[in-house]
Amino acid sequence: MDPIFLMNSLWVMFGAILVIFMIGGFILLEAGSTRMKNAGHIAGKTIFTFGLASLVYWAFGYGFTFGDNANFFVGMTDFFYSGEQIEGESLSTAAFFVFQLAFAGIAVTIALGGFAERAKFPVYVIFTILFGIIVYPVVAHWIWGGGWLADHGKQDFAGSTVVHLTGAMAALAATILLKPRIGKFNQDGSSNNLAGHNQVYTALGVLILWVGWFGFNAGSTVAVDDAFFGFVALNTTLAAAAGAVAATLISWMVLGKSDIPTILNGALAGLVAITASCAFVDTWASVVIGFIAGILVFYSVRFFEKKRIDDPIYALSVHGAAGVWGTLSTGFFATPELAASVGGQAGLFYGGGFGQLGVQLMGVIACGAFAFIVSFIILAVLKKVMNGIRVTEEEEIMGLDMSEHGSYGYPEQFSASETKLNS
Repeated sequence: MDPIFLMNSLWVMFGAILVIFMIGGFILLEAGSTRMKNAGHIAGKTIFTFGLASLVYWAFGYGFTFGDNANFFVGMTDFFYSGEQIEGESLSTAAFFVFQLAFAGIAVTIALGGFAERAKFPVYVIFTILFGIIVYPVVAHWIWGGGWLADHGKQDFAGSTVVHLTGAMAALAATILLKPRIGKFNQDGSSNNLAGHNQVYTALGVLILWVGWFGFNAGSTVAVDDAFFGFVALNTTLAAAAGAVAATLISWMVLGKSDIPTILNGALAGLVAITASCAFVDTWASVVIGFIAGILVFYSVRFFEKKRIDDPIYALSVHGAAGVWGTLSTGFFATPELAASVGGQAGLFYGGGFGQLGVQLMGVIACGAFAFIVSFIILAVLKKVMNGIRVTEEEEIMGLDMSEHGSYGYPEQFSASETKLNS
């Protein structure tokens, strides 16, 4: 067997493992960013929904994204994917399937961040299924599966739009329909800080995501023969570093202190932003892209707070605002040589004019609008037929660990508290 085939397959499988391990990062990030009474719920539902999303992708998602007889809107074959090797491919198609399945699972996880601390568990189940069939695969096909945005030369190497913006716009639909958590906003419009219970968990979650992102971005080269994955990995980590530093500096300047959640959001925003452009820009540009993302996420969080939109894990800012910026950034910074590798145009700053920037903007608007509108309709229908998508006030105050699952994530802590109250 061709050694390059084996090496490519091994590389993509390793990338898939790294991306799936990112689910552990999301568990720690989301659980740490929310309150103790919901920690077990966050962890359990994340594992369950990733499992459910995997089955949905196997049954329908992969076919709608990459199926043959594809059209500009959606693919039409390869449902209930068999794992059969496609002749002529330079790597195992089964390994490629697992890699793409992991991306779909990450998109769902981002979307469900908008449900945090207040959604009914059955809503997670139904939305995961429908998002995995009629939202994510459609956007993925448009850009990665030979759809209409691919025909226009849309550049999104590893998913600033496909994964992050799509997930964030679904999260936005959820936050609007679920409305803010109890106690988040006051009648005068001011907000209260419902602080997450464990910043160490959150920081460790970010580190795991940072490491997993090498599978996300560098793994998307799906080849080892030219070692281009090293360049992609370099751009990835430079952008994350610049995002963390920029967020630290802006929080220090504005707040007079280096706010820890802002630092962590800055690193993630840098990672999200570079995901589209990591294969198309020079290293200096990756630093600029990450630095701008770190500043952008700081102000985006405050914008949504002022609009009374409750986003517990900052999905709208980290994955949405940074996803938009990352997608547009290739229209500014893509070099002629790197853009030519995928048949794209150079960015504005390299003499490419506004052509690629226009394509990138068109992709942001089309994909963002589609993901938001379809997600909003799904949730609005569920809200009608399920007699609401939010838990009761009593259940929310109690915490979803107990109300939805019957046990606490921290049983010793809560048992001690209840004993003290009863004594």
